Amino acid sequence: MRDITTDGEEIQRRVMNVVKRASTAAVWLGLHNYCIMNMWLWLSGEIVCYQNWAPGNGTTPENCKLEKRKGAVQSGGDQRWISLPQSHKLNFICSRY
Repeated sequence: MRDITTDGEEIQRRVMNVVKRASTAAVWLGLHNYCIMNMWLWLSGEIVCYQNWAPGNGTTPENCKLEKRKGAVQSGGDQRWISLPQSHKLNFICSRY
């Protein structure tokens, strides 16, 4: 059985190396907010175990009535995850897992 937390931390290190070269302030990660349950899921449907949210992002109930929220990672600073409206135009990161 895989250690999801360890895998998540390793993936986060790889993401950090890629996103620091992005031309946008943040990069889409493939996270979406499942509003009914107030949970964050990967596009694959897996529950997010390892989390690296910036303060005030992703950990409180989202106001999904206004606009659907997606998860991104900041391309500068400490590269924390942030919750943004899906209408933002950003670079994105893909993985062949």
